[in-house]
Amino acid sequence: MTDIPEQVSSDMLLEGILSSLEDDKAEDVVSINLHGKSEMADFMVIASGRSSRQVASISEKLTERLKEKFGTACKVEGKDAGDWVLIDAGDIIVHVFRPEVREFYQLEKMWMDPGEAVVAKI
Repeated sequence: MTDIPEQVSSDMLLEGILSSLEDDKAEDVVSINLHGKSEMADFMVIASGRSSRQVASISEKLTERLKEKFGTACKVEGKDAGDWVLIDAGDIIVHVFRPEVREFYQLEKMWMDPGEAVVAKI
């Protein structure tokens, strides 16, 4: 688990994550509420970058902003490859994909209920 100051709610963290993704032109951003589905996190955010370089850049800037704004030290996996980066921000798990890789794994289908609306504040 990552070190997140207790005064930072998962809703505040989610807002910061979505704002960062919007700033960096992430595409097809989806926020999935995991309350009642999993105890690993409160939310999962899935986004795409147009290239491996953009995926790595989006991920790097996101982790820098979370550390600067919230004091959140995130765990990051996959940044060097740039196909799929997983960012563990404690109460929120962020996945940033290249579109082809996202389509292959289809995490939204795994975690969203049938008919559940795509929820993102971007």
